Amino acid sequence: MIGLLLITHANLGDAMIQCACHVLNRQPPLLLQIGVTAQDDPRDLLPVAQEMLQQLDQGEGVLILTDLYGATPANLTLSLLRPGHVEAVAGVNLPMLLRVLNYREYPLDVVVKRAVAGACDGVLQMKPIRPENTEKR
Repeated sequence: MIGLLLITHANLGDAMIQCACHVLNRQPPLLLQIGVTAQDDPRDLLPVAQEMLQQLDQGEGVLILTDLYGATPANLTLSLLRPGHVEAVAGVNLPMLLRVLNYREYPLDVVVKRAVAGACDGVLQMKPIRPENTEKR
């Protein structure tokens, strides 16, 4: 099973994990998170993240999901990458996380593709399903 590490701003990763647990009605295994605050020095978080990667790695790799590319959590993530073994996707959202949690038995490269597809598929414009919800002009 692919290990999963969320590295996000503040408590976003924790909140997303709580939401995923609610939707799935269970606590998924091999899932950890690091919340980076404005007071954190990324150099201090690096060994913490490396230890978490070791905990999560069952031999099939680890996927890191981060929120905003170019920000501190993503920059920390960049220093952890090991192509083919530790991969990352930026722009995490709940549909991405749920998709990944449902495909972690697949190889890491497939899970990365599913993560991106899950994020994109989960973003759409909502339209009313009942006529009384539409505005007349």
